[in-house]
Amino acid sequence: MTVACDHVCNIRLRHVRLRTLKLKNMALLLRTVARQGLCSSRSQFGILYRHAVPMGTSAKEEMNKFWTKNTRLNRPVSPHISIYQWSVPMLLSISHRGTGVGLSSGISAFALAALVLPESYPYYLDLIHSMSFGPQFLAFCKFALAFPVAFHTFNGVRHLIWDVGKGFKIPEVYRSGYVVIALTVLASIGLAAM
Repeated sequence: MTVACDHVCNIRLRHVRLRTLKLKNMALLLRTVARQGLCSSRSQFGILYRHAVPMGTSAKEEMNKFWTKNTRLNRPVSPHISIYQWSVPMLLSISHRGTGVGLSSGISAFALAALVLPESYPYYLDLIHSMSFGPQFLAFCKFALAFPVAFHTFNGVRHLIWDVGKGFKIPEVYRSGYVVIALTVLASIGLAAM
């Protein structure tokens, strides 16, 4: 118990010294205050902060060192699109994220429209049929709706295979990417032809 009290006194004394030095580092001040709060309420948890070492520099100083070094070495800001060579895996990754955002936005908009619009779904379906769009336009619209769904599904299966730990070698990554593209186009054409 006396060891814990001595430890508390040492922490408080350290805090007073830091306060008189006008605390150059705000993170250290917050850490000290948190230590005192933890220690005064639960002295048995002293082991949690016993080995904490005050930070030597602030985050701002570290950032300034980083940017000074990068400027001196004439390094580009990363990631910088102009330094990367575009590849199939990169395009598929970006497209997977884009189709995910697009599909979730589209489903949300469709659900909101179903809640807000006054008529039922068959009414709007008949309205579209009455506009007498050509069959080519309707096939294109079906393809445009089926493509992101098919792509996101097949590329999601590809990601699930990666989660198992298979297909990480570069030739396998490219091969699976081309398979995803081929399956997406074929499935989209099949769904649009229905």
